[in-house]
Amino acid sequence: MKAKIIGGSAAAVIALTATALVKPWEGYSPEPYVDMVGVATYCYGDTGRPAKARYTEQECAEKLNSRLGQYMAGITACIDMPLRQNEWAAVLSWTYNVGVGAACRSTLVRKINAGHPAKSWCPELDRWVFAGGKRVQGLVNRRADERRMCEG
Repeated sequence: MKAKIIGGSAAAVIALTATALVKPWEGYSPEPYVDMVGVATYCYGDTGRPAKARYTEQECAEKLNSRLGQYMAGITACIDMPLRQNEWAAVLSWTYNVGVGAACRSTLVRKINAGHPAKSWCPELDRWVFAGGKRVQGLVNRRADERRMCEG
């Protein structure tokens, strides 16, 4: 079975994810900076190589939507079961933060693909609260938001 979105489209999931989950947690930085684990970051949490020294908010929003589309394609390739729009939004936000590879190898995705209900796999988000080997309160808070969206 191929993953699909119940009650929405990929574009709607991306817009919901960007607005409700990613933008508030990643924050906006028009200029590149080094994050808490030493990764160069800019715009809304983008870690790709920056093409310039400063971005406008509109450029960052467009970049975020494009990157979320890439992450959506990546995680969709790993998930075989249909999910609701709110579940996809939570999974996409989490994937944007942890990376497609880590997400695809996770227990969370294994539970989805095994057909477990969301109430079984949404709590797996709570495990992803470490950066650089340390528990980070900001990630605890973000995962709580993602879990609320997931279970919504």
